[in-house]
Amino acid sequence: MQEWIPKLVLAPSIASMLFFVYGFILFTVYLSFTDSKILPTYGWVGWRNYSNLFQLPMWSVALENLAIFASLYIMICIAIGLGLAILLDQKIRSEGVLRPIYLYPMALSFIVTGTAWKWLLDPGLGIEHTMHLWGWTSFHFNWIKSSDYAIYCVVLAAVWQTSGFVMAMFLAGLRGIDNEILKAAQMDGASNWSLYRRIVIPQLRPAFLSAIVILGFLAIKSYDLIVALTGGGPGWATQLPSTFMYSYTFTRNEMGVGAASAVIMLMMTAAILVPYLYSELKEPK
Repeated sequence: MQEWIPKLVLAPSIASMLFFVYGFILFTVYLSFTDSKILPTYGWVGWRNYSNLFQLPMWSVALENLAIFASLYIMICIAIGLGLAILLDQKIRSEGVLRPIYLYPMALSFIVTGTAWKWLLDPGLGIEHTMHLWGWTSFHFNWIKSSDYAIYCVVLAAVWQTSGFVMAMFLAGLRGIDNEILKAAQMDGASNWSLYRRIVIPQLRPAFLSAIVILGFLAIKSYDLIVALTGGGPGWATQLPSTFMYSYTFTRNEMGVGAASAVIMLMMTAAILVPYLYSELKEPK
């Protein structure tokens, strides 16, 4: 009887997860093959929603923006996170103060981050307005109002929030490296650059892989930051698949097309997670 108690305790949670997570995933996949509009309907249309989806200019823009956002977001976060981790790994005196400062943005929600950066980047309220008050009237920084540069404002806000978290991952990896290996390399005359390039960075491979997976997942599901910061505008300039999915499902009353875009997002996430899980769980030879 004792061995059944843990199973009975976990059964409601497992059942709820199966229904509310995987059940609704399957339901969304089913809706993507139906003619659902405002409410779910069950007229089967096959691949028509997917065909219509990839013919929509707004979806093409959303995919292009995701490519720009995700690539810059991942690369800059990793570069800043690794740099900060190396800095803190030098056993500096102020590490106990700097580490919480770098990690603090991650404690904020993306809604708060988006709202704060919207004020900061608004030409009438933020940096540009402040520079004008200080007498630098020729200074202009209106990226958030530009259809060409607004997506980079999203990158800036996202990097600010997440780079501290990436730093913590790399710092944990650095602290796990055997110091004896580093001392032996230094005794052999290895420079600091060679030390990090040939020994430290290769041993951080699990941290790099984890960071790429997490940041990629965050980039694909980014919604609240976009809504708070730019609302998807100006025009379609900062539309991402997540905002497209919400717009077509709940605003344009095209639930079938919205469900199809959600399935594509699920496939993007799976394309990141499945190889990662395979590499982590496979039996070492």
